[in-house]
Amino acid sequence: MKNVGLTLLFLAFAIAGSPLAAMAQQQLAKGEVQAIAEEALIYGFPMVMNYGVVYETYVDKSSSQYKSPFNELTNMARVFTPKDTAVVTPNSDTPYSFFCADLRAEPVVVTVPKIEADRYFSVQLIDWYTFNFGYVGSRTTGNSGGAYLVAGPAWHGDTPPGIAKVFRCETDFAFAIFRTQLFGPDDLENVKQVQAGYKLQTLSAFLGQPAPPAAPTIEFPKIDKQLAEQNPFAYLNFVLQFCPTTGAAEVEKPLRARFAKIGIEAGKPFSAAGLSPEQKLELVAGMKSGLEKIKQGAERFGENKNGWRVSTSGIGDRSVYNGNWTLRAAVALAGIYANDPEEAVYPLLSNDSEGAKPDCGKYRYTLTFPKGQLPPANAFWSVTMYDAKTQLLVENPIDRYLINSPMLPRMKTNDDGSLTIYLQHDSPGQDKESNWLPAPNGPIYVAMRIYWPKAEALTGNWAPPAVIRAR
Repeated sequence: MKNVGLTLLFLAFAIAGSPLAAMAQQQLAKGEVQAIAEEALIYGFPMVMNYGVVYETYVDKSSSQYKSPFNELTNMARVFTPKDTAVVTPNSDTPYSFFCADLRAEPVVVTVPKIEADRYFSVQLIDWYTFNFGYVGSRTTGNSGGAYLVAGPAWHGDTPPGIAKVFRCETDFAFAIFRTQLFGPDDLENVKQVQAGYKLQTLSAFLGQPAPPAAPTIEFPKIDKQLAEQNPFAYLNFVLQFCPTTGAAEVEKPLRARFAKIGIEAGKPFSAAGLSPEQKLELVAGMKSGLEKIKQGAERFGENKNGWRVSTSGIGDRSVYNGNWTLRAAVALAGIYANDPEEAVYPLLSNDSEGAKPDCGKYRYTLTFPKGQLPPANAFWSVTMYDAKTQLLVENPIDRYLINSPMLPRMKTNDDGSLTIYLQHDSPGQDKESNWLPAPNGPIYVAMRIYWPKAEALTGNWAPPAVIRAR
């Protein structure tokens, strides 16, 4: 489920009724179905979106985006290109490594090697709520290496020997994104050596003990963009069975009880057949308004600084979101799996200097950083170009999808020491091509990334400069 327009075709389906749905007419007040549907759509949007990514990447072996089975680590010794379409607004700075862990039977152990001090890396741990529940990496645990346990909600053991830290996941599955800094094309072999030191094991394998009984087999329902649009609540019901309301998630019990009034319940089929015609219209209206609120939230995400939306708070674990489901959904729509601000700040281009949506089918643009005012990063920064219609990377004649700080030695500065990046569809000329960020011939979506941001980026004392139309 990527950046979708909700079609709501499922209401035309002849779905067998359920006792709960059949009782809805008598039990639900006028307007209640609409209110619940809106809330549930907003709440479930990132979770269904995440399931779409997981299915394409870890379940569907026929998918071009398939990486591996569950509980296996995949290293990608390259950066992302336009051929990578499973996740919107992908980073093309750092070669990725991934895993999706099934934690039902036992925890897994993530081992990272000792890495040279000047190479940034991070391991972002994400649950199926799309909360970031932990980090291993340069900022948090350092570059000295170690073994870290990732445990699901059913595991209550003590820290095993040899484990530096235990990360507890609220859901039965956990997703991990490894980012390893690449200093340039000639550095790729060094990145491969780092990636070769990453390891994922079950706890029993790590300890050299017999494995516990395997968890029950799961029938994962097929999902694609059209299916997700047709019946998103069916997928939400499927995902919820792996998201128990225990521990910190107990706060969700009242929410789940409210959703159950319209048939949204963990592990059950979703049926609208028992709703009256008026209630079905309410269901459509609620889902439509929910999606509109998500879109509005994404457009208003963060603070407007010179036409960029910049957020330095509000992304993280359950306590950070604090029940703001619209914010969580807006983050997913803008770029699912966003890091905590302490790990990376993401200025997103909203408007050019004249207040219009940027469109390289109509204009050419420049982005100029004054001398001494490059993005303040402890690790590195980048500016990446996407097609605004898809939020995916753009094919271009020089195979360049971003400009980042490791490229600075090969770029040209202006006479006053400032740095200008040319954002346009056609080449700015051979003398300026080192600073050219190729764009689609149409609306553009530009994301800046500041990895391990310095204090001035987090406090707002630094702001990205405006994107200006070239005259």
